[in-house]
Amino acid sequence: MSKKEDIKLNIPNLISLARLICVPLTVWLILNGQMLLAFWVFVFAGISDAVDGFIAKRFNLQTELGAYLDPIADKALLVSVFVTLGQAGYIESWLVLLVVFRDALILCGAILYHVIHHDLTMQPLLISKVNTTAQFALATLVLGLTGYNIADGEIIATLVYIVAVTTVMSGAAYVGIWGMRAATMEPGE
Repeated sequence: MSKKEDIKLNIPNLISLARLICVPLTVWLILNGQMLLAFWVFVFAGISDAVDGFIAKRFNLQTELGAYLDPIADKALLVSVFVTLGQAGYIESWLVLLVVFRDALILCGAILYHVIHHDLTMQPLLISKVNTTAQFALATLVLGLTGYNIADGEIIATLVYIVAVTTVMSGAAYVGIWGMRAATMEPGE
């Protein structure tokens, strides 16, 4: 694949860009109390994540740009929505801090590893995929239940616990893997 093909803006990449555009819209809707509309924009963004991945794989439209753009769009959406829901009082601040700290830890670790070793390949771990799914589920439920004025604290409390546990496990797994990789590297590599 040539460099030009690696950065080509194809349909899956355009869908990822649309998801990125959903970030400020969703944040604005939450801050303005438009929870039902925020819920539907968030649901659209979540569905678009599955759609762009399916199209990219099914029609062999995977690009280097897409490999970066897709997770950036996901993280921007999740972190922004978590921070905004926390600021608005819909999610406990300790959970928001845990989620944001984990993502910052992974990002800083990845950058540091790449700077030192010039060789970083990101493979999402199963626990990380479970964590992301739990975060999407929690944000979707908080937005949806609030938007439709439905009170169900038990489901939310259970998901908060699942998000907290999988966030800690995922962050620890990445730190452990990078630590083991760094320990096995020869000095000067």
